[in-house]
Amino acid sequence: MDKNAQGIEAMQNNDLETAVRLFTEVIEEHPNDPVGFINFGNVLLSMDDFERAERFFERGIELDPKASAAYYSLGNLYYVLERYQDAAKQFEQAIATGLESADVYFMIGMSFMQMGESRLAIPYLLRAVELAPDDVEAAFQYGIALAKSDMFEEAIAALENVLMLKPNDADALYNIGAAYLAWQGDLVVGKSYFEKAVESDANHELAANALAAIQDLEASGN
Repeated sequence: MDKNAQGIEAMQNNDLETAVRLFTEVIEEHPNDPVGFINFGNVLLSMDDFERAERFFERGIELDPKASAAYYSLGNLYYVLERYQDAAKQFEQAIATGLESADVYFMIGMSFMQMGESRLAIPYLLRAVELAPDDVEAAFQYGIALAKSDMFEEAIAALENVLMLKPNDADALYNIGAAYLAWQGDLVVGKSYFEKAVESDANHELAANALAAIQDLEASGN
């Protein structure tokens, strides 16, 4: 196992001191190889040392403008800093330089979601779902993006897919109910999903509040 692999293993075991030592040695031994700089940057990112992490990722890109991992890591850094437009640009550059993974498409989609651009997020989140069909979070966020874009029928189908992956998921149940209300104004169907959400998670406040509101309407005779 080479030092980069050893350093990554140390990071995964939260042994950051060992990871720093190993990646420092990699950089000293191979100063023109971007991998050591990218890996060191990821350690710094995990330590919330954002300024230094950014410099290491940028150095990796200087050494290899096609280093997709550097763009991806820089995108993650900007996402943590809530610089979502910058993050999306870096993730897109990662794809342009050859990275084809569910994670990078998911992160672009989430960057657009954070910017309030749900329609722009949809194709990226869809691609993430296509690449990782068992990823519950990607499937859920895809459904939410559709709902926020007023594509309620498609959103319901996507969220039903979440329930296939994770039966009785309270968030999916609540959002299906909300989608039915927004799409068809169907209190009966909406109520049934809110009830299921509360049954699944008694502490789900949104579902409980929605259910209480419907019960108030029923009690008032409206």
